[in-house]
Amino acid sequence: MPATAHRLPVVGSISNGEGGPQFVLADRLGGYDTFLTGILELGQRTIPVRIITLDDVTVLRPVDPSGLADISGSSPGLLHLPHGARARIVPGDLADRAVQNGRALDLLDDAELRYALTFLEEATTDVIRQARIAAIVAALPPRDAALPGGRTADPAPGEPDRAHVT
Repeated sequence: MPATAHRLPVVGSISNGEGGPQFVLADRLGGYDTFLTGILELGQRTIPVRIITLDDVTVLRPVDPSGLADISGSSPGLLHLPHGARARIVPGDLADRAVQNGRALDLLDDAELRYALTFLEEATTDVIRQARIAAIVAALPPRDAALPGGRTADPAPGEPDRAHVT
């Protein structure tokens, strides 16, 4: 088996999906983005899988559709990940640019932040990174945008706290 950065215990069940059986995890897998690959160990079997994580569910789809063909029901397994977890910490250059432009990263929900950070993390050069930062910042809500319930973003450094809008 190839070297793995993480070994995660998982529990899931076999479900018929498009293209054949797939392993649907009982709990959404956080921090390991969609379309990455890993090895699912079920008992004595090792099955190369592609990780597909949506907002509320993670599916492990076998690279070879026959990989789960004769397995059924729920079972525990071990997911081996060669790439490890992706950081979900907002990098300083993005945070600084958002503050400079009066935009609020903290108004994004978990899924939106995950997508934005993945988009940024996949930049292959500094020129691409800077262009992606500009795109993300331009799409962020203004710092004074109200959240449901009347709450606004946490204040930027040096700004007064506007925890509630009247």
